Amino acid sequence: MKTNKLVLVRHGQSIWNEKNLFTGWKDIGLTKKGINEAKSVGEQIKRIGTKFDAMYTSSLVRAQKTGEIILECISQKEIEIISDQSLNERNYGELTGLNKDQAKRDFGESQVQIWRRSYDIPPPNGESLKDTYERVVPYFIKIILPRLLHGENILITAHGNSLRSLVKYLEKISEDEIVKLEIATGEPIFYELIDEKVQRIVW
Repeated sequence: MKTNKLVLVRHGQSIWNEKNLFTGWKDIGLTKKGINEAKSVGEQIKRIGTKFDAMYTSSLVRAQKTGEIILECISQKEIEIISDQSLNERNYGELTGLNKDQAKRDFGESQVQIWRRSYDIPPPNGESLKDTYERVVPYFIKIILPRLLHGENILITAHGNSLRSLVKYLEKISEDEIVKLEIATGEPIFYELIDEKVQRIVW
């Protein structure tokens, strides 16, 4: 039985990740560690031997660069690459650019925790995880899922919260449980499409 694959990758460490700043839609590049993390992911993906038909990524350079490094590692730089802001990180609004520890001092630790970890309470002028879900998942259903159903292999390089949204949809995770899920850098998530159902697999 032929199965096709979907692989999700969070971008490597960015310069603002390293500085402990809220990044969101701010277009920030990778650190040296982030570049090495992307190379490590590329080597992991290379071992599964999948030929991808397309890579989808966000409009932000840290996700795009991560994807480029992966494609170079697996010698598939020629595949179709589609960038769309629907896959962008969650917009942190007025928290963007603030040090996370400073934000706790400014707004109170409990309030920052609510903004960061609740499902549907956004920071001022920003997005909640629910808001992120409501742009990521429709894009996936309309644009990416039909290609998987058609038998194509797809790589997605994006962000912690956009990928959490997608994992929530794919694995039918509840609103209470998804707030506990972290998407690590340097650890690709593998799925197979079997009988028109996307199932997570462990390599």
